[in-house]
Amino acid sequence: ETANFEFPLITKHGIRIEVLLNATTRRDEQGNVIGVVGIGQDITARLAQEREYSKLIDSANAPIFGVDTFGRVNVWNQCAMKLVGYTISEVMGKNLVQEFITKEYRAAVKAVLDKALRGKETANFEFPLITKNGVRIEVLLNATTRRDEQGNVIGVVGIGQDITARLAQEREYSKLIDSANAPIFGVDTQGRVNVWNQCARKLVGYSTAEVMGYSLVKEFITKDYQASVQAVLDKALDGVETANFEFPLITKHGIRIEVLLNATTRRDEQGNVIGVVGIGQDITARLAQEREYSKLIDSANAPIFGVDTFGRVNVWNQCAMKLVGYTISEVMGKNLVQEFITKEYRAAVKAVLDKALRGKETANFEFPLITKNGVRIEVLLNATTRRDEQGNVIGVVGIGQDITARLAQEREYSKLIDSANAPIFGVDTQGRVNVWNQCARKLVGYSTAEVMGYSLVKEFITKDYQASVQAVLDKALDGVETANFEF
Repeated sequence: ETANFEFPLITKHGIRIEVLLNATTRRDEQGNVIGVVGIGQDITARLAQEREYSKLIDSANAPIFGVDTFGRVNVWNQCAMKLVGYTISEVMGKNLVQEFITKEYRAAVKAVLDKALRGKETANFEFPLITKNGVRIEVLLNATTRRDEQGNVIGVVGIGQDITARLAQEREYSKLIDSANAPIFGVDTQGRVNVWNQCARKLVGYSTAEVMGYSLVKEFITKDYQASVQAVLDKALDGVETANFEFPLITKHGIRIEVLLNATTRRDEQGNVIGVVGIGQDITARLAQEREYSKLIDSANAPIFGVDTFGRVNVWNQCAMKLVGYTISEVMGKNLVQEFITKEYRAAVKAVLDKALRGKETANFEFPLITKNGVRIEVLLNATTRRDEQGNVIGVVGIGQDITARLAQEREYSKLIDSANAPIFGVDTQGRVNVWNQCARKLVGYSTAEVMGYSLVKEFITKDYQASVQAVLDKALDGVETANFEF
């Protein structure tokens, strides 16, 4: 008897149908053969579907192969032909593992195929194939059990993907990461270290073998920072990345180093989160320098203050405290202009700060501050733009000088000069009058308004003495003073 014999029948209307036949011998009661009974099944639609599937497989944009239960190739699509270089006739019936897999991978590939033949399918198995031209290509394989209509295993179908270029790129990225001039680490979704580059090894002192698979937080982060670092990693695992997070690491030798971290979510090709990559920067020396600068600023013998981009106080040194009377806690975060500057100077001081926030610094700007005790003091200010490491403006630092006493003295001198019992005048470097006391006014008859800003020599000296008086002034401007000159 014959089972599963396929043959075509032509219908009365001339249509060809495909039949699957089981031919059974027919016997009489004595066992004599009296004919044949055929039990058929119309498989026209099924064969059409199989041909469609076969066409799809053959034209698929991925290498697809199949083996029977003996591991012999029975499916080999066009993409597989192009990729590996062997034609269908060159591979059909050949043992896939023995003929086309490199020796070191034969056992592993055979194990995957054997598992699929037992009904245990494998996804994303990587292995190499050798092309007809002897080139090694890397394939990512999904091995699927192939069954007949009764559910019997009849082979394995492998749908592959050429990942040669991707792996080469990954190796390049891995090389760049490993040789990067910054500590780079990675953790999986459980927080276990799976990336640890050379710079991280040099910085922290632990070899790759000593950290791989260990919990980053529990093993290498100080207790006081474990919760905050874990929170940053958890956020990145939820897709929320963190930039410029500062935390300490303890080296193998027990030294605490300060790290500035950018935590980036790591994803696979399907966009699934598979971990976190942290790109760090050793800021230990920078922080030490900042602390040194902060100490110098705080102990400087001049009032120094700073404001952020919103004009809120964020630097207030000891000298500023002593001078103005407010403690750090009383000024930090407060608006400098609104809280501590007299009303008539608020606009001018704000303009100086705004200019500095635009990168235009101001030197020797005079303005008053009101102390905690309500005393007005005069300050001479240099307003300097404050920038971060990337050059972005982050605020203004003001280095001041208390000129209250000096201005009082200047006013005292001015009063003495103006009331002196002798004519006193002054000129600037251009010879223009800028001092003209009461006695000069009485003697010459010109008021202050009539002489200020005018050339002394040209306007008020007789022509025959203009040259000699100009010479005396020029000598004085060169530092050579003259006594008892008559004119």
